[in-house]
Amino acid sequence: MRRIRLGVAGLGRAFMLMLPTLARDTRVEMAACADPRPEARARFAQDFGARTHDSVEALCADPGLDAVYIASPHQFHVAHVRAAAAAGKHVLVEKPMALTVEDGLAMIAAAREGGIHLLVGHSHSFDAPYLRAREIIRSGEYGAIRMVTALNFTDYLYRPRRPEELDTAQGGGAIFSQAPHQVEVARLLAGRPARSIRATATVWDRARGTEGAFNALLDFGEGLSATLTYNGHGHFDTDEFQDWIGEMGARRDPAAYGTARAALRAVSSPEEEAALKERRAYGTGSGAAEARNAPPPPAYNHFGLVIASCERADLRPTPSGVMVYADHGRHFDPLPPPDVPRAEVIDELHAAIFNNTPPLHDGAWGLATAEICLCLLESARTGREVALRHQATP
Repeated sequence: MRRIRLGVAGLGRAFMLMLPTLARDTRVEMAACADPRPEARARFAQDFGARTHDSVEALCADPGLDAVYIASPHQFHVAHVRAAAAAGKHVLVEKPMALTVEDGLAMIAAAREGGIHLLVGHSHSFDAPYLRAREIIRSGEYGAIRMVTALNFTDYLYRPRRPEELDTAQGGGAIFSQAPHQVEVARLLAGRPARSIRATATVWDRARGTEGAFNALLDFGEGLSATLTYNGHGHFDTDEFQDWIGEMGARRDPAAYGTARAALRAVSSPEEEAALKERRAYGTGSGAAEARNAPPPPAYNHFGLVIASCERADLRPTPSGVMVYADHGRHFDPLPPPDVPRAEVIDELHAAIFNNTPPLHDGAWGLATAEICLCLLESARTGREVALRHQATP
């Protein structure tokens, strides 16, 4: 099987979350990187025997690449996608795709002009249990889907952050970083474009300065809706509803309550907090060897409690399969444990590059999610329902 010669733009936290996938999936050759930190570039060269660049533009000009994974901060996505597309490189760009609709449209245009595939993710709509639930819904076995309910409580807001990650105007906060996961899972299961959104989202903790929670109602028309509830304030944890399997598919200790808040109490300045986050970035801690040698996760990634309600059954994706609650009984539809976490992302990227298979999570998909997040903020500010105009059919 041909391998994707991949370049990575940005070796921060997003890259660290994808590192177990990229280091272990045999369909990927880690060929080059770009990052402003010399120590991160040196670690990448050591881990992968790969080329390094001190700018994303230089990375995109590297002739030995098939694709570029753009894991840079949100505000740089549009410029970096343009650079990759202009150089004829396929693109996997982290969510959120863009911070404005105009930037999203510019990225789609750049991909079209460059003749390349543009994928947006990882989001949890790549996760196998949600994809399996989508298959069950599309089979029609349990009638039409009528409602999606998504609920997730985490400690997101109290994990170490750089200053811009606590500024909504710069793409910080739960709406841009966390809402895309729930929005995309709901869109995947609904199977048709959303029409409008009504939402609430406010800043509860002025010391953090950005939204850490939201409630949203997505209207898909013809009686189909999705309710999205997210709370990142570090109290209740919906992993309790997932048998204490965490978001990344690993087991968690329920006794480790409040660790994010406790760690943050020891920080006395934004600079100290940024330095604390930096210690979680690539080049300062574990690297590719640890990712390769770690045992496979016991379960799949997930994003809290999700229930898809069809006419004759409720479907509950879990970290290991889909629980089906039907008219005449309930049963579990299991999935084999993953060998490589988030391998579904590479499935889609590989098929797009080498088979020219149109990806599900393409630019239009990413733009639809970005618009919903922007309209969620608008609805929260105005108290009004907001119509959606850039929605794609999943």
